[in-house]
Amino acid sequence: MDIFQGLSPEIRTFIMAMMPVIELRGAIPYGVSQGLSHLSAYIISVIGSTAPVPLIILFFRPITSLLVKNKYFSKFVKFVVDKTLREQSKIKKFGLFGLFVVVAIPLPGTGAYTGSFLSSLLKFRIAYALPIIALGNAAAGLLVLALTYGIGQVF
Repeated sequence: MDIFQGLSPEIRTFIMAMMPVIELRGAIPYGVSQGLSHLSAYIISVIGSTAPVPLIILFFRPITSLLVKNKYFSKFVKFVVDKTLREQSKIKKFGLFGLFVVVAIPLPGTGAYTGSFLSSLLKFRIAYALPIIALGNAAAGLLVLALTYGIGQVF
């Protein structure tokens, strides 16, 4: 059963961009493959992957505090927190610019979710973290477009 059946390519791309791990790195190529223009796929994917950021920043620590006490979730939560904290040295060394870099580099283990988790764990104010993560997301999207479709085709 296809859960995306009946949804427009724009909505499917938006939902895909909101998914952890996939984020805009997978959503942009997906959107273009579904007939969206490069610009449309980029904009929809950046908005989609940025949409969960405020909720993650606000609720990641309280939710992990609850789940770490549960025998079914504690190992997974500890894994996510440990994996996220491996990136914290960049943040502590370079501050918000480090956060931007962690989000902007389109490699596994980076992105809006990782940046949001770090912002929450390091207790960054949402007013500072959200714009930096959004800018990092926009930069990552441009890199994905350029790497996937070539600079000449994108611009």
